[in-house]
Amino acid sequence: MPANKKYLSHPFQRFLKLTAGFFGGYFVMLYLHLCLTKLFDKTDILITAYVTGFIVWGILLLVAFLARSGWLIWGVYLLLIALFYSIFIYL
Repeated sequence: MPANKKYLSHPFQRFLKLTAGFFGGYFVMLYLHLCLTKLFDKTDILITAYVTGFIVWGILLLVAFLARSGWLIWGVYLLLIALFYSIFIYL
């Protein structure tokens, strides 16, 4: 039995979700760990980022596919990137 058409997303929305999850999730993870270097020792963050970075990136990748809109998840990820980077710069 084929899937109901109302539950299938447009190919461009799938592309937005894929790129948001892959690239946006990676940069959110990267700037989160960069922000944490201001609070903790840099070597400790570097060591834990090997494990936690992959876990956080994987979770953000899954969250991108659970979102209703690719534009929405890109907006959220860009806001998080800007927030973490501004904390890193001004703290």
